[in-house]
Amino acid sequence: MPTLSDLAVRHTALDDADLEWMHSLVSDWQLLADLSFADLILWIPLKDGSGWIAIAQMRPTTGPTVYHDDIVGMTAAKGERPLLETAWNERRICREGDPDWSSGVPVREETIPVRRADHFLGVIQRSTNLSSARTPSRLELTYLQSASDLAQMVAEGRFPFSGAEPILVRSPRVGDGLLRLDRAGRVTYASPNALSAYRRLGLNADLVGAELGRTTATLCYSDEPINENLMIVASGREPRETEVESGGTVVQLRAIPLVVGGGRIGALILIRDVTELRRRERELMTKDATIREIHHRVKNNLQTVAALLRLQARRLQQPEGREALEEAVRRVGSIAIVHETLSHTPEEQVDFDDIADRVIAMTGEVAAPETQVVPRRIGTFGVLRSEIATPLAMVLTELLQNAVQHGLAQRQGRLQVIVSRGAERLDVIVSDDGSGLPEDFDLDRSTSLGLQIVRTLVVSELSGRLAVEPRQGGGTEVSLSIPLPAL
Repeated sequence: MPTLSDLAVRHTALDDADLEWMHSLVSDWQLLADLSFADLILWIPLKDGSGWIAIAQMRPTTGPTVYHDDIVGMTAAKGERPLLETAWNERRICREGDPDWSSGVPVREETIPVRRADHFLGVIQRSTNLSSARTPSRLELTYLQSASDLAQMVAEGRFPFSGAEPILVRSPRVGDGLLRLDRAGRVTYASPNALSAYRRLGLNADLVGAELGRTTATLCYSDEPINENLMIVASGREPRETEVESGGTVVQLRAIPLVVGGGRIGALILIRDVTELRRRERELMTKDATIREIHHRVKNNLQTVAALLRLQARRLQQPEGREALEEAVRRVGSIAIVHETLSHTPEEQVDFDDIADRVIAMTGEVAAPETQVVPRRIGTFGVLRSEIATPLAMVLTELLQNAVQHGLAQRQGRLQVIVSRGAERLDVIVSDDGSGLPEDFDLDRSTSLGLQIVRTLVVSELSGRLAVEPRQGGGTEVSLSIPLPAL
């Protein structure tokens, strides 16, 4: 389905500022649909003046829909929908006198001109399904009156709010709880959900007639300085959001000032109890912090082990023993690098390029000065899960170290790590142009501890494929192919 921007650019004369206004309107018009118990369709004049095109549609969550099929992208010829023409030409909200029964159910049609600054951009068609019509309750009457005020604000170019902060995806909705305030910030109506939220904050008196800002501040800031943002939101003076907490209950408030005819007539306050949501978020943050702390301590312990091995290596007189301990230090260090990276990330995923570069740099530092080997990486590993990153770091360490110690010993040469990442596999080639493999080399029969470690990690732990082959032109190529699970 084409997007609002696609349709507007292709079929209408809206400029960038107009299009941005439309995006702001559509991002927040669920509020108008729910208060109206009605479907909304946004119609824009075609650039050639031959009619209209529907570029957006919204169904209510508070009542039955009129349009079960999508209307977006549909066009209407000029004169086909008279109410659109009337609202556009007369710059006013229009309503049909009698319900329309053409679809088999009674539908009341209204049209609302959409204004930005001093010019009009389109028309909202508001269609209400009257099949379940009954005597409205006070809540429904309040909803409808608030919808009427919002519609008038749209027609006057006062909604959406210019320059307001973007509305969060988890902002309160009409059904979560609604308060209507008068011009002085006093509550004239409180929905049952809104009243329940304030009861959980500790309110014992009636909310209707109370000054919301003062009442909320008394409940939540009895011994602390009052949050200025709370007073602005709770009084409905500006279109903002805030959260208040009292007695373990967390309530989210969103203010929608009602400005009609050039003057502020009151405000709507949407309320949502987010206690459980915030509790879960805190638990997740605590869990993430604990996991990061574990990785940090593991890294510290590994560094301690590496330091002890390094001290022991210095005391040994036998070159073979010292070399074996130094190799162990490098293996432990490669694992420590992964845990250090994980200790700084909120998830069990790491950007492996940084780890690979540190392992490559570590290999270059231990190479003999006369070899002048400068390993380099070509391609990108991207983000990998920790269960892949740890063994892969050890594999790279072993392969690079093996190339430096054997293939490029006592000679200059080139050492490369070539990476190719697909949707489901990661392919890595460690290539050197050194002395190459012995004529009788057999990976399966090799007694090299490093290659045994590599084979075990690649084949058994990573479920990958490993190949060690002569490089064309001289040297050695080690190829790894590792399956990647979805992140």
